[in-house]
Amino acid sequence: MILKEHCVRNYRNIEEASLSPGDRLTVICGKNGQGKTNLLESIWLLSGAKSFRGGKDGDLVRKGTPFAEILATAEGDTGEDMFRIAIGGAEADKKGRFAKINGVDFGRATNLAGHFYAIVFAPNHLSLVKGSPEERRKFLDAALCQLYPGYLGIYKRYLRALTQKNALLKDARRFPDVEYLLDSFDEELAAAGAEMIAHRKRYTEGLFEEAQRTYQSISSGSESCTFGYSPTAETAEELRTVIRERRPADLRAGFCTAGPHREDIEIRIGGEEARVFASQGQQRSAVLSLKLSEAQQIAATTGQQPVMLLDDVLSELDSARQDFLLSRIEGRQVFITSCEASPFDHVQGAVYRMEAGTLSKIK
Repeated sequence: MILKEHCVRNYRNIEEASLSPGDRLTVICGKNGQGKTNLLESIWLLSGAKSFRGGKDGDLVRKGTPFAEILATAEGDTGEDMFRIAIGGAEADKKGRFAKINGVDFGRATNLAGHFYAIVFAPNHLSLVKGSPEERRKFLDAALCQLYPGYLGIYKRYLRALTQKNALLKDARRFPDVEYLLDSFDEELAAAGAEMIAHRKRYTEGLFEEAQRTYQSISSGSESCTFGYSPTAETAEELRTVIRERRPADLRAGFCTAGPHREDIEIRIGGEEARVFASQGQQRSAVLSLKLSEAQQIAATTGQQPVMLLDDVLSELDSARQDFLLSRIEGRQVFITSCEASPFDHVQGAVYRMEAGTLSKIK
């Protein structure tokens, strides 16, 4: 996968910017707060995923303008495709993100999943280790949505049933037939949830095996890191049983307390729980291992190398980890943001400067 051209208009603080990336390396340098990450984020949106920074779609639109636009040309195994994403803000008639490929309307931009593959690695991804289980579930679900477009539909089915069931549980006393209503939601949760679990199990087997090898290489064999996923149940029938057994607890809590939406990824370094005991360097190494493994899984499954988006992460890594990362991303197109251009003076590739939302080419 190669991004050939990329243009944004009225995107966050960028009025207009055009980027002609290098086939292998593109560096976007500039001081903090100038728009480097904004540009990287706009490339990530081509994958169909939400922003890796969180927030609402309306936040992506430059203040005082009705909508933002992303135009891009990318080359994959079937040739070149032209992408267009329109993002409606508060002043637009149509709010949200909408996409076209080669002029064909794809509807919501989430339908771009499977048409552009990318991996993003940003400093806030350290929360994959230290953060809540929700952060690790988001990582897993985002990876699956990109790699298996059908997963998004399953995820939405589950989330819709979960939202409806939680609303019912919150006001359960108002409904005399609450048990009957809960039964119907439990059927949908068990069916969609079992499909989610099957995808998660299959994906994490390869992901974790590769990530564990990668971590060992980063640490030069001095320590080990293990990753684990323990599903709520193995089948729809087992999941239905678990959910029904939790009903008394659900009614007391006012929300659904068991299912894929409560699962977690366990990360251990040297046998100890990383969330509690990992140092900053160990956290970075664990996240780096997961991200490189994620890229490997995409390449193995699709036959295409994902575009790598590295948002100011080299400054977060020591020299040994920097060298390791750069050695492992060879053969892929890479975009790096950096405060300084000087470290890349002798590197083959395109170098741009971003200042107050204005992009200019250095070389």
